Amino acid sequence: MSNFLPETEQWLSLSDAASLLGVHGTTLRRWADNEQIPHMLTPGGHRRFAMSDLNRFASSRRQAQSPSSIEQLWAEKALTQTRQTISAHKDDAWLAQYDEQLRQEHRLLGRRLMGLTLQYISDPEANGSLLKQAEEIGKEYGRLCHQTDMPLTQALQTTLLFRDMLVDTAFQLPNSASIKPEANLRLMRRINELLNVVHLAIAHCYEQET
Repeated sequence: MSNFLPETEQWLSLSDAASLLGVHGTTLRRWADNEQIPHMLTPGGHRRFAMSDLNRFASSRRQAQSPSSIEQLWAEKALTQTRQTISAHKDDAWLAQYDEQLRQEHRLLGRRLMGLTLQYISDPEANGSLLKQAEEIGKEYGRLCHQTDMPLTQALQTTLLFRDMLVDTAFQLPNSASIKPEANLRLMRRINELLNVVHLAIAHCYEQET
C-alpha cells in the first residue's frame, strides 16, 4: 500500500468509495484491512481507493451474491408493494390535502427511508449510524407535518402504513421462496427496530413544537 497515487487513476476517499459501493465506511475499512479490496495511503495516512478496483470489487460481489438472497427478494417485492400502496391511498383525505410540493418532499423522504431500511437489514455492523440517520428522517418528516398543521395521529398514520406494508411484504416471503423462518423473523425485527426510531422521532418533534 504505497502512498504514491498514480495520476492515471481516479481516486476516491473512504467515505466516497463506501457510498459508491452502498456500504458503511466501517465495512469498507474492514474489507481494506483484510486485503479484500486494494487501497493506497496518502502522505497524511488517509486511504484512497482506485475507481477501477472499486468497479471490479462491486462486480465480483454481485456475481458472488445469490440472486435469491432474502434482502434482495424483500427489496424487489417491497418496492412493488410501495407503489401499489401509494396508488391505492392517493385519494385518502389525509393525503389529498398535500399540494404537489409537499407530495414531492414526502416522496423524497420515503425513498431515503426505503434505501436506509434496505441498508440496515443488509449491514448489521452499521447499526448506530444508520439508526441515527433514521432518527433524522423522522425529525424531518415530523417538522414537515407539523408545519402543515397535520395532527400527530395523521402524521404517524403515514409511517404506520409504510411499516405495515414492509412487514407484510417480509411476512409473505416464505410463501414465494425457500426462506428459513428464523431468517425472515430477523428481517421483520430489523425493519421494526428502524421504524421504531422513526416513529419516536416524529412524536418527539411534535412534543418540542407544542
